[in-house]
Parts: sequence; structure tokens; C-alpha cells
Amino acid sequence: MEYINYIVIAFFSLLIIQRMLPTRGVRHITTSELKQELNDKNKQFVDVRTPGEYNGNHIRSFKNIPLHQLANKADQLSKDKEIVVICQSGMRSQKASKLLKKMGFTNVTNVKGGMSSWS
Repeated sequence: MEYINYIVIAFFSLLIIQRMLPTRGVRHITTSELKQELNDKNKQFVDVRTPGEYNGNHIRSFKNIPLHQLANKADQLSKDKEIVVICQSGMRSQKASKLLKKMGFTNVTNVKGGMSSWS
């Protein structure tokens, strides 16, 4: 019976760890690196924060598509161009990056640290 408890604990620990790991195939950049890429017309910039957060402070190049609407609005994005995703801290953009990869977007970049790291 004890072994079953250990197996259950190990299983749930793996699930939690897996959610926190970076998504395979997603590039990760800092906000300093982002500054060098903002003028690239071959990239799409998506801010997945809420409209309230976005309206409070955002980077001009970024289009606001809140994370909870991303699956329904992904058709507004081109699969032929790189997508750079940002949020407040990097957690929602990491989830968004994973979602975009699952939807068939191949060139996805997550901004580590999000707007909290932007200066």
C-alpha cells in the first residue's frame, strides 16, 4: 500500500515539474534581447496579458490577445512569421508559447521576465 502512495506522489510531482519546464522548440529571450528585435517586420508581437494590464503599460509593437482568447484568435496570426510572446512575468507567455506550438506554430519566442523586466 505504501508503494502506491509513493507512485501517486511521484506522478503528481512529475506533472508539476513538467508544467514548469520550458516548452521544447520555443526560443527564450530577455527583454534586452527583445529591444534588438522590435523593429523586425518579419515578427509578430503578442502580449497575452488582460486588456487592463495591457492598457496600463505596453510595448508599442505588441498586439493584445489575452491568454484565455488565444486559442480562438490564433487565426489572426501567421504561421509563416515568428511570434514573440510577452506577459507580466513570463508565466502566461510560457503557457501561450506551449499552446501556439500545439496549434502548429513552429517559430515561437517567449520573453523571459515579461513586462516586469522591461525598462
